[in-house]
Amino acid sequence: MSQIPTPPQEAVTANAEGMAAIRAGDATTAIAAFTRATQADPGALALWRNLAHAYRLAGDDKLEGTALDRALSIDRLDFGTQLRKAQLLQRQNQEQAALQAWNNVRQLVDRQPQLSPQVEAELAAGMAYCESLQIRLGAAADSVLAAGKGKWDETEQRRIKAFVDRALGRRTVYHNECAGLYYPFLPADEYFDRKHFPWLDKLEAHTAEIRAELEGILADPGEAVRPYVRMEEGSPPSEWSTLDHSLDWGACFLWEYGVANQPVHERCPRTAALLDRLPLLRIPGRGPSAFFSILKPHSHIPPHTGVTNMRAIIHLPLIVPEGCWFRVGGETRLWREGEAFAFDDTIDHEAMNPTAERRAILIIDAWNPHISEPERQAICDYIVAADSTLR
Repeated sequence: MSQIPTPPQEAVTANAEGMAAIRAGDATTAIAAFTRATQADPGALALWRNLAHAYRLAGDDKLEGTALDRALSIDRLDFGTQLRKAQLLQRQNQEQAALQAWNNVRQLVDRQPQLSPQVEAELAAGMAYCESLQIRLGAAADSVLAAGKGKWDETEQRRIKAFVDRALGRRTVYHNECAGLYYPFLPADEYFDRKHFPWLDKLEAHTAEIRAELEGILADPGEAVRPYVRMEEGSPPSEWSTLDHSLDWGACFLWEYGVANQPVHERCPRTAALLDRLPLLRIPGRGPSAFFSILKPHSHIPPHTGVTNMRAIIHLPLIVPEGCWFRVGGETRLWREGEAFAFDDTIDHEAMNPTAERRAILIIDAWNPHISEPERQAICDYIVAADSTLR
């Protein structure tokens, strides 16, 4: 077992002298002592941090910064040094650098086992300072966004806004998390741009008749509506437990894993015929899936991710009380009846019906628009071959 090197005696002695001087409020003596200590043991981070503290007491911002930088050159993840660096930049009114430094501190906080009340107070003051800067930056950034809105297309608007919001700390950027098949090198985009799905106009044009057929189902559901969440017996408790075998989130399937639900097709013939004409994700034994999703009052679908990024999920809102919302990644939207949209369900998403009324939408699977036709055929060929090989 390797042993921790013993610090030179001169460094130990000088550091003790410096600490005594600090307690006595004698910054000049402390600087001289800690300078000797760092000369004797230049690789000791704590000594450089102590020297920086002495310069801080002396009001010498420049040399405090030099000492802090030496400490960070030894360990950039040292929380105490990063904290003092952020405070120094704040005092110097170097606002952009201070904002970045405080962001570094924020990222290191969770690694600290326990913080003293004094440090907690210093952190709170730093976060308040950052918030004031972000308000100013946000106002400036929003003016830029407003000025460019008419010049940018749908993709540019979403990406530029996401860039600005992330830079300001106003949002998080999420990434794909697939429980099943993952297709490499696709954009991890939360909502797909409408331009990729020109057939959404056709889907929306049939909203009234789709809703009428759904209302017929809801008036007499019989066996057509079942709980969407059906966990296997013996599954451990999870965020899904409250929805397990519950009609709080119900589903009425027209298609499920590529198999038609004929009784529902017979009750919803216009919807079924429309789905046959749409370019849905069709993979033998896997797709399409299409169903009415019914969320009871005051019900919440918890954050989760889907099984594969090869598909886009289409929502057509049919019965939506005001206030129902849907979040994908860092963007939350309100459903609007008859307005369809597409998203990547392998990015963290959730839904909420906070109202006293039922919410219902049509959900269908389509291909991820970034997958070309030859790729789609190769995916189908692979899945068919895999399913026939492995029984």
